[in-house]
Amino acid sequence: MSAYLASMGIGNAELGVIMLFMFVVFIMLGFPIAFTLMALGVFFGYYAMGDLVFSLVVQRTYSVMTNDVLISIPLFVFMGYVIERANVLDRLFRSLQLAAGPIPASLALATLATCAIFATATGIVGAVVTLMGLLAFPAMLRAGYDVKISAAVVCAGGCLGILIPPSVMLILYGATAGVSVVKLYAGAFFPGIMLAGLYMLLTIVLALLNPKLAPKLTDNPSDIDKELSPGALKFFRSPMPSVLYAAFIGAVIWFHDLGATWVAVFIVFGIGNAYYAWRLPGVYFTLLSSFLPLGALIASALGTIVFGIATPSEAAAMGSLGALILALLYGANYDVAWKRWMVSIYGVAAGALLVGLFLFVPFRTFAISFLLMTVVVALPLIPYNRFGFTALSESIYLTARTTAMVCWLFIGSFIFSAVFAYLGGHGPIEKFVLWMNLNSTGFMVLAQVIIFVLGWPLEWTEIIVIFMPIFLPLLKTFDIDPLFFGLLVALNIQTSFLSPPVAMAPFYLKGVAPSWVNINDIFRGVLPYMLVVIVSMVMLYAFPQIGLAMPNYLYPGSKTTVAGFAETINATYLFGGGVVAMVITGALFWRALPAGGKMHRWVGTEFEPYAALFFTTGVALSFTLLLSGAIKLWL
Repeated sequence: MSAYLASMGIGNAELGVIMLFMFVVFIMLGFPIAFTLMALGVFFGYYAMGDLVFSLVVQRTYSVMTNDVLISIPLFVFMGYVIERANVLDRLFRSLQLAAGPIPASLALATLATCAIFATATGIVGAVVTLMGLLAFPAMLRAGYDVKISAAVVCAGGCLGILIPPSVMLILYGATAGVSVVKLYAGAFFPGIMLAGLYMLLTIVLALLNPKLAPKLTDNPSDIDKELSPGALKFFRSPMPSVLYAAFIGAVIWFHDLGATWVAVFIVFGIGNAYYAWRLPGVYFTLLSSFLPLGALIASALGTIVFGIATPSEAAAMGSLGALILALLYGANYDVAWKRWMVSIYGVAAGALLVGLFLFVPFRTFAISFLLMTVVVALPLIPYNRFGFTALSESIYLTARTTAMVCWLFIGSFIFSAVFAYLGGHGPIEKFVLWMNLNSTGFMVLAQVIIFVLGWPLEWTEIIVIFMPIFLPLLKTFDIDPLFFGLLVALNIQTSFLSPPVAMAPFYLKGVAPSWVNINDIFRGVLPYMLVVIVSMVMLYAFPQIGLAMPNYLYPGSKTTVAGFAETINATYLFGGGVVAMVITGALFWRALPAGGKMHRWVGTEFEPYAALFFTTGVALSFTLLLSGAIKLWL
């Protein structure tokens, strides 16, 4: 057989390329990914190395099972599924909807904000899209929102879970590329916020250009004030919240000797906080009661990772415990007075402990005290709790299923990659890329275009575990940092959830949407938001500090330096260019706005969302240039 293939000019390297091509064909035919990888690896490996391939299978399986990085996956997934079943999302969505009342497309913006917060707590795309499809999508349709924009914000917002930590995709990329997961989490935070902000900006622009797409809500945010007791209403409208906030911030500034910039930020935030509590106490309380517990959970899970207090696995374990406690607190039966008093006292004590942590209490003392106090409070809430055994068993089952899928996928990819490397399959691909005589920018663009195209027929798992090992050896050749490359890939893979034919997010939504909603309408609505992802990638490549500022600040001993567009331009030119871009974008947008009840000629046509995308890009570019120029001038 070997002689026959050699006579045809097919060596081991060519067999590696054939192996890769066959993998794509089998996946397109619908074969299971993990078992296809293992079957091809064993088949070609047996041809190349004989019986040794079976030892390779055992070694690779064992290495996956003993990989410390992968331990965090089932824990983060469990945390997400518990929160999904804890009825946290509906309360958070309602509070954000009321808070965004006067803003155009407030319901869509509340959907995107809820998706971003929930993605930070779960990292599971399917769970977020499905839940928001059941909760927010019908609400937007009832409010008269256009089907396309309603579907787009649910799908695009739900996909943020693959980028914003704790993302399972970032853990898999870190394990594949040998990059610190902690740094990936720190680096992906601001790009995730940037992408969510661009989604919101595009939605606002669409609503301003054509108000019929997202009519204003008739609900009055102050109506929720009636749900508060007279005592609570009086407390929030008194100076007491401002006094408590000022005392806390003053103590933090005094003990930690913060600079003038932080003092100014705290003062501005405090003024807004006091005004909001006085003007809309009901909305303020709803936001506080829904966002604060979830925010504490996110901070405890991600903050401990990013600041080096705990490893990802330890933080994921704490996050899982926190999710269970949060589910018990939200699902408890508060008809009994002593439970209400107990939880109220717990909230005050937890706040006092948090203040102590900021001031003088050591973290170890804080963690042990908080854990013991939380367990003591949570145990009496278990009887008659809405989060019962059924919800817990469902969460465990779904976690086990997802974890098994990831483990089998990793075992298959390790076997496939090892055989592919043994055959020398990287050789022809590397020679072809080097033959093209590209510089680092050219290779980066080529790699991202290939990943973008692969996202049409393939899911992100195949791209990470199969195609990333092909690109990674070339990064050193073109002097590209794998951390920065991973951040671009994480943004790019957003498109694999939105682009047909394997557009998982639209199909998740179609599964829970009313029967009259057409899948083609969902695809048409999602397309401009998919192009926003490409805009965000260009911005990250032009201004790398968007993704690298946080890891470089937190870990100064191992800084990642990438020369972006802003590094080579004078600060004055950057700032001036931002002003010019802002003026031009503002003037064009002003002309496009409806005047006297009459809209622009292309409003309501197929060109409308792409005009909104143009204005969104202009505003984002202007703001980035202004900010980059101001920071360089200040430094």
